[in-house]
This record gives sequence, C-alpha cells and structure tokens, in this order.
Amino acid sequence: MDGNATPSATNALVHTEPPGSFEYVDFRHAGTLHHYRLYVPPAATPQQPMALVLMLHGCTQNPDDFAIGTGMNLAAAQANALVLYPAQPRSANVNACWNWFEPHHQRRGMGEPALLVAMVRDVAQRHSVDAQRVYAAGLSAGGAMAAVLGREYPDVFAAVGVHSGLQAGAARNLTAALSAMRTGTRPTVVPAHAAPNPASYPPLIVFHGDADTIVHAKNSEHLVDAALQALAGSPARVQRQSIPGQSVAGQRYTRTVYHHRRAGRVSPGADTDVDADVVAEHWVLHGAGHAWSGGHATGSHTDPRGISATQEMLRFFLAHPKTAGH
Repeated sequence: MDGNATPSATNALVHTEPPGSFEYVDFRHAGTLHHYRLYVPPAATPQQPMALVLMLHGCTQNPDDFAIGTGMNLAAAQANALVLYPAQPRSANVNACWNWFEPHHQRRGMGEPALLVAMVRDVAQRHSVDAQRVYAAGLSAGGAMAAVLGREYPDVFAAVGVHSGLQAGAARNLTAALSAMRTGTRPTVVPAHAAPNPASYPPLIVFHGDADTIVHAKNSEHLVDAALQALAGSPARVQRQSIPGQSVAGQRYTRTVYHHRRAGRVSPGADTDVDADVVAEHWVLHGAGHAWSGGHATGSHTDPRGISATQEMLRFFLAHPKTAGH
C-alpha cells in the first residue's frame, strides 16, 4: 500500500463481509500478520459509498471491549457507516497500548500510523468507502494515536475525535509520556511532521474529564491549541463559544465550540451547531475520570452517567466531510 495515497471506493471489491456483520479480519502489513475487527451496517450496499470510522482502543482494551463500551456500532448502524477497530497485540506493547510516544510511531509512512492507514485502505478495497468521510477516533493511548493520524494524514482523515488523550508529539519516550500524562505539561518541542500540508489539520472534537487521574485534563487544552495553531496564517479568525449543560444522568459539562469567522460569513449569535466553519469542539466533563463518556457499563473504562461521546463524535464527524484543499 502507498502510505501517501488516500482511500477510495472501488468497483473491484476484494471481499465483502455481509451487511450487519462484525467480523475479525486478518491483515498482513510489512510482512507481519495483524488483525482488525470490522463492523458493516445492515443497510450497506456496494452502490452506496459509506463513511468509515477508525476506532482505536485504549491500553488493556481490545476491539470487542471497545465496541461494547462505546456503542459505536449501534450509532454507526443508524448512520450507515463502517467501523474499523484495529487490534494492538501485546507483542507490540505489553499493555496493548498504541505506541504514540515513540518517534518511530509518530511519522507519516512509518510504524503504527502507516499500519493503521494501510488498514483503512484495506477496508476501502473490501467495501464501498466514501473517501471524503473517513474519520479517526480513540480513547487514551488510542486518542493520542488518533491525534498523530490527524497531524500526519490530513489527506486521509476528514476529522478526528480524541477522548482522554494527548497532543501528537507530547512525548518522545516512555518517561516523557508518563510525565505528560501525570502533569499535563505542554511539550517544549513538538517534532516537525511529514504531512503534505501541515496547515490542513482536520477538524477536531475532544472529550476529557476534569477529574481524570490517569491523563491530566490539561492535555486536552494542548490538543485544541495545537489544532488551532495549525490555522495560523489563515485569513480566518477563530471565535469560541462556551455552552454549559448536563447529561440526562446529571453529569455537568462545558462544551466550547471554535469556528472560523470569515468576513461576512458569521454573525454574533450564529448557531455554531450547523455552522460549516466549526473547526474544533472541546468538551470538559466535570467530575469525570478516565472513561468514555456515556459508554456502556459492560465495557471497560466507561462512564454511563456522561453525555454520549459516541453520538456527539459521530455528529461532528458527519458534519465534516473532507473539503477541497484538505
């Protein structure tokens, strides 16, 4: 697979798992056998290109656990979207974490980023994938790797969702990773990256509990700052709007929406929910720990009390197909 190419639908599909299925797929990359789990919505047809959501589990998790805990398959069924869950083997990391903190796994065309994009392209060869609607999301270490993918492959991913994760380049070794997780210290040097257009960082939605004792909540601020920094030099101005609220179960949150304001485009009080120029959302979950907000209790690292991060991420994703120049 060409790591610089973007996924696309094809008329010569290699193999298609049946609609409504959730199957393990064997995948060989760089001479090594890997596995991923793929959800195909019930209404899938070869004639209708579908959105694809790449879901990266956290440490100690696996695709089955992550799918159950997030409930993404049910949400994807309603949106007629495919969901790809790569499996991180313990041979690659003893705790099944994605190695977001190692330089070899932070660059386009290398390590785990290249592997994950190769999986995306494999799915696009098996099913009808809309190349303008490919998204990456993850929890914790998976969220940090999703941030890496957004930075390194803005030509592949139309938007990125990070739950309880860290900024791409937040650490360059395990010691620094543990420090960033614990203290939320802003990285002093973020390594240059190999994306074809560094200023084209995709739209970003971030969730983080302000009582998270595993990954400090300041990391979510750095994530958003890095995404907005990629817009520097643009004629657009960035505006923010903070909206307090609470889930049905009573967990409070503050949702901050960041959007472009181009001359003559957005007026004060505009509805940012439907504004096509929204570039980021930052959800601070008050009192929440290191867990997927609104997740199912039968999955690990979930908080059923919270707003549904799954529904909100999917809403954000589908509102942000890839546009010309990105």
